[in-house]
Amino acid sequence: MDDNTIEPFGFPPIGRKKVASAFDGGRLTSDGGVLLLAAAERQLGLCDRLAALISDPRDPSRVVHPLADILRARILAIACGYEDADDLDHLRQDPCFKLACGRLPDTGRDLCSQPTMSRWENAPSLREVIRLMRAMVDFYCASYPKPPAAVTLDIDDTVDVVHGRQQLSLFNAHYDERCFLPIHVYDTSTSRPVMVLLRPGKTPSGAEVRGHLRRLVRQIRRHWPSTHVTLRGDGHYGRPEVMAFCEAEGIDYVFGLPTNAVLRAAVEDAADDVR
Repeated sequence: MDDNTIEPFGFPPIGRKKVASAFDGGRLTSDGGVLLLAAAERQLGLCDRLAALISDPRDPSRVVHPLADILRARILAIACGYEDADDLDHLRQDPCFKLACGRLPDTGRDLCSQPTMSRWENAPSLREVIRLMRAMVDFYCASYPKPPAAVTLDIDDTVDVVHGRQQLSLFNAHYDERCFLPIHVYDTSTSRPVMVLLRPGKTPSGAEVRGHLRRLVRQIRRHWPSTHVTLRGDGHYGRPEVMAFCEAEGIDYVFGLPTNAVLRAAVEDAADDVR
């Protein structure tokens, strides 16, 4: 019988210490995959880029948890299915999460706890939040090796049910839930996320959508001035303010329209053919 030995999967060294995956005991974790996510994050430079956009008023000589590490721990935890900041109270000691944040699993300092995380989640100003959104659009544009001739972007909102009375959570009659209603924008050809905006749990107005789209299109065109943009959305994005903006900016659009008697009469023959 052949003696086939599979080499352990290699990882970058941390603190001049070799890191490898194996199955011979020792301190265990159920989240080994976080190291792969951490490698991808460091290749993108995601957390360092985002941290640079948020002001940090702390005394540098007294900082225990750099802002980039705080963001990294939170983002990686969410990616691993830990949606609550409370989860950091036990993940902060997890050997793989510590390695993912550049700390040794046994002798390295534990990661930040939930109170530290919660303070920073509420720290960015509105202007800083807008800068963070622009950075995410920059990452999306950088994912293409060269500017595409055209892109089609889907815009939609999704319900995010809340439990309790979080700030700006509202009752939404359509979903019969108290919720947030964040807006998502995705590239239809690649399914890549372009922009996500947390917002109150009510249907956005035409003026609000126009403002979000103006910032989005402006940032995309800084990278791709010649790329043709098409927008797709359902009925409550087909507002006069939004369509006027698209026409003024040379953007094609495909929006659903709420039904009414006049519209039904206008498309009756075509609708019969389709049916």
